[in-house]
Formats: sequence, C-alpha cells, structure tokens
Amino acid sequence: MQQVYERARAIRLAIFDVDGVLTDGRIYYSDSGEELKAFHTQDGHGLKMLQASGVELAIITGRRSRCVELRAANLGVSHLYQGAEHKLEAFHALLAKLGLPPAAAAYMGDDLVDLPVMRASGLALAVPEAPFQVKRHAHYVTTRRGGAGAVREACELVMLAQGSLAGRLDAYPG
Repeated sequence: MQQVYERARAIRLAIFDVDGVLTDGRIYYSDSGEELKAFHTQDGHGLKMLQASGVELAIITGRRSRCVELRAANLGVSHLYQGAEHKLEAFHALLAKLGLPPAAAAYMGDDLVDLPVMRASGLALAVPEAPFQVKRHAHYVTTRRGGAGAVREACELVMLAQGSLAGRLDAYPG
C-alpha cells in the first residue's frame, strides 16, 4: 500500500471513466429514447473535496450523453471528453493542455478500453467489478463498487496520501 500512497502523492489530475465507475455500468433508456444514468452523491462530494484540495478533475468516456455533461457541470468538472474512441489520445491531449507529465495523472476505469490510459497513468485505479485483465494493471482496486462510492474512496485515497483529507474533513465539525 505504501507504493500506492507514493504514487498518489504525485497526483495533480484525476480522470474518471463514466459507465461502471461514476455509475454502476447499467444504461437505462426511456420510452422516448432518452439515456438515463444514476450517479452516487457520495462520489460527487468526494470529487468536490478532491478538487478543493487542489487536484484537477476530468472525465474521459467513450459514450456521449447529455446527462454526463450535466453531471460534470454540476460538479465543476471542466475537462470533459465524451465520445473518446481512443481514450489514450484524449489523455495525452489533456496532459499537454495542462502541462502535466503522465506520472501526475490518476485514471479510474473498469473495462478493457481503459487499459491504455491506466498503463500510461501514474496511478491506475479500478473497481471490483472490472475484469481480471483490468484489475491486474491497477495499482489500487477499490472496495466500493462502481456507482456506489468507488470514486469517493479513490478521492479520499489521494487526499489521504497528500495530507489534505483531514483539512477537508475539518469543514464538517461535530
């Protein structure tokens, strides 16, 4: 675990996939054809705390969805790449835009299409439902499921490693 914390200390950018990470991976369609997804509020708050601690946030997803655009805006995620057929290209474009090396980026994924970015990232994170081939390339696999607190767990891991978690929690005295 010490090696995971060492990697997490260097993180300045946290990137997340959507389906299976920010959601449980299921996609719902209304009778009118509208795509629906459910996002966990604890994940959202974890993202806000991580951003407040100084880490940039991004989403890279292979699908396009208006609800993802709305959720990203609601959370203040300004780096949104939808319809990214080649996620690694979006990853490198984002790093170039922000002037960051790959070692300063964390990426959280859940499926084979996420492997190229996971391999290139300084900190690769996965959810427990990910296939074995994905989990074996992750530096850390969350205990919480995708869409059910996994993102919050990842955010708190980075903040703990960077020494900013206690400060974030101090905002909630009790």
